[in-house]
Amino acid sequence: MRFWRMSLLLTELESNIGYSFTDISLLETALTHSSYANEHDAREFCSNERLEFLGDAVLGMEVALLIYEKGTDLSEGKMTRIRAALVRTESLAETARNIGLDRFLKLGVGADKTAVRKNDSAMEDAFEAMVAAVFLDGGVSAARELVHRCFSKSAENLIRDFPDNAACDYKSRLQIILQAKGPADIQYVPRSESGPDHDKLFTVAIKAGNKILGTGEGKTKKIAEQQAAKMALEGLTCT
Repeated sequence: MRFWRMSLLLTELESNIGYSFTDISLLETALTHSSYANEHDAREFCSNERLEFLGDAVLGMEVALLIYEKGTDLSEGKMTRIRAALVRTESLAETARNIGLDRFLKLGVGADKTAVRKNDSAMEDAFEAMVAAVFLDGGVSAARELVHRCFSKSAENLIRDFPDNAACDYKSRLQIILQAKGPADIQYVPRSESGPDHDKLFTVAIKAGNKILGTGEGKTKKIAEQQAAKMALEGLTCT
């Protein structure tokens, strides 16, 4: 048995997620990025890509069930929007980092140097792979408990605060989605304005931290901000 398998790091991760593996090799595989597998013996190290495929399906089902059980009065459309908010790339990446997956992910030398640990997509993949590993090791009940631990609070916040007119009020909807897991620094930044005074066209960008999420145009700044929020939402729910 390899020393890495017995390391305290894996024990720490198991503690973080509240689950102890019977077959620890499943967790090892979930934490193996393709860059690491490509640099080592393929007979000994498999990447987490197959687990990611399975984990995506398991996560989608369990998050949907969580919303269904907690939001007993929600419409189908509202449940769909809340699910999209919970399983978007940024949300899953943040959840992965909260439990320390970025520290435990095994990367190839080149990938490690290029800061793959800070890549949201890589963190999303690792989290989905870990969900699959828990599912294969402990069954549906273990995977369900993990999803509840990770998403129950955020789901409750979204169910409570998600506006009924979310399809129209893009700014409110975006604010709620981004703040589902905590404070978010959201700014609407004027980019340009053109045209005569009686027919202005305003361009506004929306930023969360240092990342531009979308831009919008409109005859007023408020319309431009709504359009920027709409574009940002489309980007979030498509990831």
